[in-house]
Amino acid sequence: MLRLARASVLALAFLASSNATADSYPDRPIRLIVPFAPGGGTDINARVLQDPMGHALGQTIVIDNRPGAGSSLGSAMAARATPDGYTLLLGTISLTINPAVYRDLPFDAQRDLTPITRVSDQPSILVSRPALAAKNFKELAALIRASEGKLAFGSAGMGTGSHLATEMLLQRLGAQMLHVPFKGTGPALNALLSGEITMYQSTFASALPHVKQGRLRAYAVTTLKRAGPLPEVPTLDEEGVTGYEYAAWYGLFTPAGTPQPIIAKIHKAALAALTLPRVLRIYAEQGLNATPTTPQEFAQYFASEKAKWAGVARTAHIAMQ
Repeated sequence: MLRLARASVLALAFLASSNATADSYPDRPIRLIVPFAPGGGTDINARVLQDPMGHALGQTIVIDNRPGAGSSLGSAMAARATPDGYTLLLGTISLTINPAVYRDLPFDAQRDLTPITRVSDQPSILVSRPALAAKNFKELAALIRASEGKLAFGSAGMGTGSHLATEMLLQRLGAQMLHVPFKGTGPALNALLSGEITMYQSTFASALPHVKQGRLRAYAVTTLKRAGPLPEVPTLDEEGVTGYEYAAWYGLFTPAGTPQPIIAKIHKAALAALTLPRVLRIYAEQGLNATPTTPQEFAQYFASEKAKWAGVARTAHIAMQ
């Protein structure tokens, strides 16, 4: 009885301490880790949210760019941080793709990070040169099937999102192509423009100028809804690849073990920011869609994405690195 009473007292003391911490949170600046270099999509999302979230929380949010190891360096720093709400992570789809292609990651995202909300996503665009005989997606699919694996697609690198997303498309089509990995989207698009490869699933922002200038033909976008800046381009789902979805998504995470009341405060601030007209306007200009969720919805989505990409990698026989 004495031991039980002592445990109850300790539990109540811990709860009171946690509530007191949550009530005063935040009382100092918050670090938001961006696991990529400045200027990319992840950095853009962080800087769009920085001021409105900071205003809602009543504290400064400091962006800390920590690129390296395909986002694993910065993400691992966030996962190992003290779970007190003063370190956040602007994570990406790479958190669900990397476990499918890398054998020895320094952390387990599902175990070591707690999802707060999805922030946004951005479609990719399936593109090729206008000189290609296929004028629409159905003709492109027929051309790929007839090539018996002789045509090539590019990617931003072995095991990247553009690689697995194209493998998933080919699996749905029952077709094969040669894979040519490049060191990023820029070199892959240059190879496409010069005719070295046949097609590429490009990030929206990178391909859009070429599409607008008529240098590339857009066959489809990869999300389940059309992209605002290209309303005439259908989705792959509309083109008969039912349920196909690939989005370069972004989301907020905190280290596992962060008290629930603090998570609730961060979530409330993020959702308030994601409804602001100026935030939505910037997103629209970048081809981004705001995608706020509950922490539970985000956790379920994260788990489904991780399972999906693991299955794609297995079917494509992608060796773990």
